[in-house]
Parts: sequence; C-alpha cells; structure tokens
Amino acid sequence: MTRIVAEHVTKEFVRTPGRRRVSWRESLIGWRKRRPSPTVALRDVSVSVRAGEMLGVIGANGAGKSTLLRLLGGIGLPTSGRIVVDGRIGALLELGAGFLRDLTGRENAMLAGVVAGLLRDEMADRLPEVARFAELVEHMDAPIRTYSTGMQMRLAFAVAVHTEPQVLLVDEFLAVGDLAFQAKCHSRIKALREQGCAIVMVSHGMRDVKELCNRALWLRRGEVAALGAPGEVAGMYEADMHLETLRRTPDAAPRLVGGEIPLVPKENRFGSLEAEISNVTLRPSGLLRCGDPLAVEFDIDARTCLRSPVLVVTITKEDGTVCLDTNTLSARVEVPDLAGPAHVHFGIDHLELGTGLYFVNVGVFEREWSHAYDYHRHAYPLRVEGPPAHVGILAPPSRWRLETPLRSAAPREGR
Repeated sequence: MTRIVAEHVTKEFVRTPGRRRVSWRESLIGWRKRRPSPTVALRDVSVSVRAGEMLGVIGANGAGKSTLLRLLGGIGLPTSGRIVVDGRIGALLELGAGFLRDLTGRENAMLAGVVAGLLRDEMADRLPEVARFAELVEHMDAPIRTYSTGMQMRLAFAVAVHTEPQVLLVDEFLAVGDLAFQAKCHSRIKALREQGCAIVMVSHGMRDVKELCNRALWLRRGEVAALGAPGEVAGMYEADMHLETLRRTPDAAPRLVGGEIPLVPKENRFGSLEAEISNVTLRPSGLLRCGDPLAVEFDIDARTCLRSPVLVVTITKEDGTVCLDTNTLSARVEVPDLAGPAHVHFGIDHLELGTGLYFVNVGVFEREWSHAYDYHRHAYPLRVEGPPAHVGILAPPSRWRLETPLRSAAPREGR
C-alpha cells in the first residue's frame, strides 16, 4: 500500500523587496521592475513511499529537503504538482518546537498526543511509557522551561513514536541523547517500519541513511539528483562533496601524522583551509575506560569570515566503521559567524563503547556541506578499556536477570 505520493512537485516562494519612497514617474513607468521574483525551492520532484518503507532525503542545506518534508506534512501547498498522503501523520519537523514553556513535561506530552489525534484517555495510558522511553520519569512534572535542549528533544521524540503514526516525517532525529539513547531511537524506528509505518527522514548522517532506509533521495538545488538504493545514493552524494573538497584543497596543504599507528593513512587532512584546525586534545588523552567521560577540544583559526560553519566530531573503529557521527547542525547548536580564532569543546558524559582501538575525527565544514574547510580523518587514536562484557560497538550499563518458576519438591514415596 502506497501511503505517500508526490508527483512533479514544484514549490516557489515569492520574496517581496523592501518598501521605499518612489516618485510618480517610477510608479507609472517602473512598476514592472519592482514585481517580486519567485525563488524555486523544489522543481519537478516525484517520489513515493509505501507502507513499511523508509525514505532518506539527503542534500546540502538549501537543497529543498525541509520544504519537501513540510509539504508532505500539509504545511503549505505546492505551486504545481500533486501530493497525496494516506494515514495518520506523526511529524517531527523540529523536535520540541511545539512545546509550551510554562506547561510541565506531562502537560506538553498530553497536549502533543491529543494534537496528533489520540483521545485524552489513550494518551494518558501511554504517558508512563513515554516518560520511561525519554528517561524523564523524575522530571515530567517540571515546567518545560527547566528542561535542557536534550531533554526536550528526547520527550518530543518519545511522544511522536508512541502515537502510532501511519506516516512519520522526521527532520534529523537521531542526534537525540547519548549513544545508548540513539540506539534505542534506531530500534524504535525499525519497529515502526516493521509495523507498516511509512517514514520519510531528512538527515545529514549518511550512516543512518544506509542502515535504516530502503531508498534514498538526493536533492540538489531543489531538483532530484538521484533516487535509489541508499548505499549508492549516499555514496554519490559523499563522493560529490569529497570531490568538491579535494578541488578546493591547496596542493601544499599540510599532512597530518598519526604517530606510529600503521593504520593511519599518509594523507588524512582535507579542506580548503579557509579555516584551520589545530591543537586537537582528547581528555583523557588517548586511553579511557568504558563509561568514562570524553572531551574533545580544538582551536579554529578562520582566515576569512565563515558564515555559521558546521563543526563535526566523529568516532570510528580501526576499519573505518562509524560509531558516532555528530555535528552542530544536527544537534541544533547555533554557531555564529567566525572570523579569527575560536576554541571548540565537545563533551560526552558517558562514552559507552566496547573495548578496542578507535579514532577521533574533527572537522569544520561550509554551512551547506558543500565542502570542508578543514577535516582531520583517522588522526587521533583513542583506546577504550573495560571488562569484556559486550561484543560490538556499544557497551552500555546492563543487568542480567533470570527468572524460573518455583519447582515444588517431588513427593517421596512412603514405605
């Protein structure tokens, strides 16, 4: 069953110029010059999503991703073309944006559930599970204004996925919370998909697109650049961005070195160097135990004014497998325009990785992801130690419990 259909969708926005005093001559002769000109956000976009299918939408900022998501959610109408959505819509266009600051977490969750189409009694029955999922049981009766951004995002995600949506529209949800909570988000999204929910996800995280989605749509300047298997489409997008970065990388760009670790490539620094990263420091330095905090600090020297650049921290395994991929854009951290020196601090309260060798990668990117100003790949080793309680990437705190029915003693045979 096809739940989402978009056929030849074009969306134009009209930007009117600022008003100024004009003469009678200008008003009579020059009126044609002052007519507003439309800006095309989407041009002839066609895509469909079936029940139980997940579509990843990727592309640079300004490519039309959020515009498409809003149109699918019923916010505005296309200039031309047709959109049909069949089923109850759960929309996470901006996590936490609809919360009222003076209401409690419980009241906001109840309100959001009712707006999503549930009855008050239905939502009341689900509130305990929402609170447990969001890990906010002790905070549900506190006003939202006392919540951190992360707490609001966790609550918004928990409400959305507990309203039984048939269509889920998501804009960058997997940056919510720590590694363990992100894994829980992955599991919940997969469960919704298996239950027949049609999901459209806008994301800058290529790993999430490759792992979770059945298909991917790459938008470039409002047009369809590619639509197909997520690995292929994401690979084309990454290659396009990498080629642009290489084109801008100076021939004499300095190369990073990785000490005596043989897995570090000889060339692992890329970027236009309009801004340079230096003094990268891990705290603790290179060795920590599973569950310990980790801080990554580095300096940026912007040689020109950078408009709201994107800061990136990635943790990868020895073979390049991505364990954590986060950035200021998906985390909704506002980065001002940079000109000159700046210091960056990124912190994780509990790094719940399994025992092994990892690498920390840092970067600063152009705000629309068109290229990297400076990216250090596979350069800063990090060894995690701990008891071998888990096999895999994550090693969150866990407990085992085994319950068996009580067995009554067999009656003895009397003599």
